[in-house]
Amino acid sequence: MGKRNKPKFAVGDSVVILVNGIVGIVTEVKEFNHSFLYEIQGAEGVYTESALIHLQEFEGLLFDAEHINIDYKYFFGDLVQVKGYGKDIFKVIGFRTEIWRYQEESWEDVIYELTRIDDEEWLECSEDDLKFLADAKDAEKFLVKYQEEQRRSQKGKRKRKELLELPSESGTDEERQAMINHLLDIYNDYRILRELFGDESYEKVMKTAIKKLEKLANQKQDKIEPL
Repeated sequence: MGKRNKPKFAVGDSVVILVNGIVGIVTEVKEFNHSFLYEIQGAEGVYTESALIHLQEFEGLLFDAEHINIDYKYFFGDLVQVKGYGKDIFKVIGFRTEIWRYQEESWEDVIYELTRIDDEEWLECSEDDLKFLADAKDAEKFLVKYQEEQRRSQKGKRKRKELLELPSESGTDEERQAMINHLLDIYNDYRILRELFGDESYEKVMKTAIKKLEKLANQKQDKIEPL
């Protein structure tokens, strides 16, 4: 029976990864198909014996393994808004870290990849440009509310267009009363929208509706005043 192979390196040995010159400590030794594989502290994956050398035997340039802790603020499926894109909503579909090292300074940039909810436009930007709206588990509920608000907003825009196109004067009493009722409907719709969303543009439409109502009321008063 042949002699059993022994691993070249033991747990706790200081070794150099030949491909990059990084120094690390052996944390685990595994045997696979009559060969030994090694896990090295601070390095990903496993290494064969031919990929390693004892520290005292290495004659090249050495690099200490660097440990970087990245705190990701957003994750897959989170909903965010982006600086410069108004109230558009984006979903996080990916992120990466760019590591910058120079002789005098160093830093890390976290870049997020996003898609816009409305049209799936792709975008990438830094963490500082994002505003959190909802995490992945609450995203669907948030979007249902958002879509309802969008429908209300579109209705409000149509109402505003109708209001701006209304004539300032009306003919018969019946026509004037119909216009008054219509203006009151518009006023009430925009009052609800303002309470829901707090948008000052809705209040402007309400004021416009009031002005038109006042004009109609003054016209009626002029007609009933005695000569």
